Amino acid sequence: MTQVFEGLTLASSLSKLRSSKEMRDKAYRLCREYLSGSWKNISSSDLVFTALSGGLSNLLYHCSLPKTHTPLDGEPDQVLLRMYGQVHDGQVEANITESIIFMLLSERNLGPKLYGIFPEGRLEEYIPAKAMTCQELQDPDISTKIARKLAFIHQLEVPINKEPVWMFGKMDKWLQKIRSICIENIDKSNRKYAEYLLSQNLESECIWLRSFIENVASPVVFCHNDLQEGNILLPERQNSNEDKVIFIDFEYCSYNYRGFDIANHFLEWCYDYSLPEYPHFTIKMENFPSKEQQLNFIHEYMKSYTRDSLINIEMQDEILREVQVFSLASHLFWTLWSISSGYCSTIRFGYWHYEKKEEISLNSIQ
Repeated sequence: MTQVFEGLTLASSLSKLRSSKEMRDKAYRLCREYLSGSWKNISSSDLVFTALSGGLSNLLYHCSLPKTHTPLDGEPDQVLLRMYGQVHDGQVEANITESIIFMLLSERNLGPKLYGIFPEGRLEEYIPAKAMTCQELQDPDISTKIARKLAFIHQLEVPINKEPVWMFGKMDKWLQKIRSICIENIDKSNRKYAEYLLSQNLESECIWLRSFIENVASPVVFCHNDLQEGNILLPERQNSNEDKVIFIDFEYCSYNYRGFDIANHFLEWCYDYSLPEYPHFTIKMENFPSKEQQLNFIHEYMKSYTRDSLINIEMQDEILREVQVFSLASHLFWTLWSISSGYCSTIRFGYWHYEKKEEISLNSIQ
């Protein structure tokens, strides 16, 4: 759950305006250095440059050739410039890992092409696309596309730690931060939520969860770990025979239990982050996929994963069981994330409301 809304202050907006020329010049230099053909023949003022979005983690810019210049030798006429924003604890390592993943997906035609990589960011293929809505995740045709794509992702061989240590490693780090929370420093409007949540024995919950999932033989595969609607793109142009969705933002990717990735995605059917007003999300647990919807997803996932049209009913039931168990893991994982973020983050998002909702949802599943 990384899609959040940031309210820009007037000061930060003015700062962005003052730095826009500097950013344009930087974009021009990067395009000339990493791209060939007509990109070498334009001036900085020729570059068509547009800021797409800005947050704490990434700044995105659309760069394209002017109409007076066409590609000479197969080079792209437009690219996406991604610049890393604020660097948090562990963010440098995460950026390196995400760049490796991006390159692997690019080489396998599972994601946008990679045109350049540098310490501050990268140049990517610009694909006109839109992020999905929460409602679109429930569309049977779209859900099958996501299932097939996820099966391919889970089969990737990625040069990172292949032990399933990421999930509890993250949770342990958030628990350390949570232990240092001073309740008096929390805004009064959120204090009642914080007091209740901090009164829970979160450490014992993690210990119980760790022992509980040991009884479930969920395979360890390469996982996205945050497959919510904002991280799935639908290209604007698709041929009728195409089966294309694009996964983005591999910030949380790791080797992890298959059940976590699938269960976490199913739970995102319930969380809609498009609410313009605070707390910027709504939750409807009744949208959690029915057994029939889960089986349709799992059926398509298994066909792509095993490359076999004959479905193993036993394996299908195993994944259903994994979804039940790892739904608990997902709830506790994002609860700890939201408590830690609610205390530390400057982003205007209902973290304390979110974690309270997670806690309620967790109890409803148990």
